[in-house]
Amino acid sequence: MTYKIAILPGDGIGPEIIAEAEKILSCLQTEFGLSLECEHAPVGGAGYEAAGHPLPAATLQLARASDAVLLGSVGGPRWDGLDRALRPEQGLLGLRAGLGLFANLRPAILYPQLAAASTLKPEVVSGLDIMIVRELTGGIYFGTPRGIRIREDGQREGFNTLIYSESEIERIGRCAFEIARKRARRLCSVDKANVLECTELWREVITGLGREEYKDVELSHMYVDNAAMQLVRRPKQFDVMVTTNMFGDILSDAAAMLTGSIGMLPSASLDSRGKGMYEPIHGSAPDIAGKGIANPLATILSVAMMLRYSLDAPALAVRIEHAVGKVLDDGLRTPDIASPGTRTVGTREMGDAVAGALRSGA
Repeated sequence: MTYKIAILPGDGIGPEIIAEAEKILSCLQTEFGLSLECEHAPVGGAGYEAAGHPLPAATLQLARASDAVLLGSVGGPRWDGLDRALRPEQGLLGLRAGLGLFANLRPAILYPQLAAASTLKPEVVSGLDIMIVRELTGGIYFGTPRGIRIREDGQREGFNTLIYSESEIERIGRCAFEIARKRARRLCSVDKANVLECTELWREVITGLGREEYKDVELSHMYVDNAAMQLVRRPKQFDVMVTTNMFGDILSDAAAMLTGSIGMLPSASLDSRGKGMYEPIHGSAPDIAGKGIANPLATILSVAMMLRYSLDAPALAVRIEHAVGKVLDDGLRTPDIASPGTRTVGTREMGDAVAGALRSGA
């Protein structure tokens, strides 16, 4: 079977890190016989430059026709002056909505070789392995009404709507419970039910799911402010976390830094059938774009997630993860994860090293 992959490099460091991920895709084809058909398209600022919109119609059409989407990054100050509807980030939101990608999986795994790169004590983060399941197409980022209006007293006020239906909560809840079943059978649902009625409903629905369908999974609840504190205080108490769009956005970035660098962590955004979009969780980093120092490992590990969740090739995913581990064992580091006694390399050299380790382990 031939899988069709839509490759969307995007902006900033996006094209640089995607180029290294494509080395891995090429290796999978030549060394392991994986049949892939890859096609590129612009998105974000690149989409605006190419077609006057951050999500050109042809790009969305390609994404919908593909088995998986590999995304680099979007955004940058170059487009800050555009109307909100034309800014690069709207291309990312449009992809999520247009593809129905409701479940965002963000692992926070600390490679043992990088324990010294974390800002927390090694004994606090050693062995860290958390999966954050973030609802992606609802909540305050998509709720209406929204906007900026002028009140009767002449002041401007901004307003957004936080809204979730029972079915939206059930859908992401089932996804998180199923993932928990494949891990340590522990799930922590994060909300703010003591203040927000929307997340009071969230807690009720998640609790009902656990009681009625997932009695074999240990379910706990935590307010989001406490969860943020506990991630720093005692992160290994968590295994799988499930939460809303905005809370997940914030908590997953906090969890990322426990691992030493946001440049190490991949993500998967899935629809109800397992079709997904895969991307590093870091941004476009325009300050280092073109310097050849960006860390491509999160993007390469996103390819591993793509193999595991959309292409039914979990064994190849494990090979990529082992190849990344081998390169780290060899002491290679991009500047963001460099430490005394290691060798600092650039984006291309790191990508070449992982591809070489993947080939040698064939």
